[in-house]
Amino acid sequence: MTILVIAEHDHQHLKAATLNTVAAALRIGGDVHLLVAGANCQAAARAAATLTGVSRVKVADAAHYESQTAENLSALILANAAGYSHILAPATTFGKNLLPRVAALLDVAQISEITAVEAADTFVRPIYAGNALATVKSHDAVKVITVRSTAFDAVSAGEPVAPIEHIDPAADTAQSTLIQRELTQSARPELGAARIVVSGGRGLGNGENYHRLLEPLADKLGAALGASRAAVDAGFVPNDYQVGQTGKIVAPQLYIAIGISGAIQHLAGMKESKVIVAINKDADAPIFQIADYGLVGDLFELIPQLTSAIG
Repeated sequence: MTILVIAEHDHQHLKAATLNTVAAALRIGGDVHLLVAGANCQAAARAAATLTGVSRVKVADAAHYESQTAENLSALILANAAGYSHILAPATTFGKNLLPRVAALLDVAQISEITAVEAADTFVRPIYAGNALATVKSHDAVKVITVRSTAFDAVSAGEPVAPIEHIDPAADTAQSTLIQRELTQSARPELGAARIVVSGGRGLGNGENYHRLLEPLADKLGAALGASRAAVDAGFVPNDYQVGQTGKIVAPQLYIAIGISGAIQHLAGMKESKVIVAINKDADAPIFQIADYGLVGDLFELIPQLTSAIG
């Protein structure tokens, strides 16, 4: 049994979710191969070769993989799918964009966002916004799977061990062209991989209050900033701040929810956090039902006090 993991990377470095996906592959068992497709991506390939449990790194280096579009990557995966029992990718925007196309081309069902491995053909995944867990058994010859990275501890990196094999790129499908990519630049930790997350909701009132109150607190804690869907929809912050079922799934060591009522959509994205602190003026807010620590009061008074109390 051999498993192919599709690496998410920026051509120079592997994304953190790739390490969690390799961990999931190791739970399944068998040899784990890592596919690195990009343009001038040798640095990412060398990093892949250091990951614990990876037995081989396959590299496809070509100009048309620069933007890593799903159309071109799926053609490459399809051309190299023979012999693999499982094909895995992280359940990030990258994996969610890519693997449904791969599954359709292979004419198999995709198993989405697994959180546990019961056997090589049996997996656990959340349904109904995480309110229930489904155990799914697949009889497909090849299992196409996205992995919820917060459910698996990342593998470690060491000295390069895995051999690097260069494979022929597939032809450019020319089905789509990336015109422009706008990325939010921040000196703070990446939201999906941060150990501490400070998240704000509609209770902050507006975007000015969000930045004025939460940024000093996040800076003192070395935390990433997040937001509820309501705050994003209201225009307080950009979409990539959103935590929830339709945003990013996070599981930090500490999650501070400020002015967030606790809608199911939001809870699905953060309830696996190790410690949850909720600050809200409504004592009956649903967020308090899952919070480890709750503080009822006016956030406009409490947050400056909390920020000043942190050394």
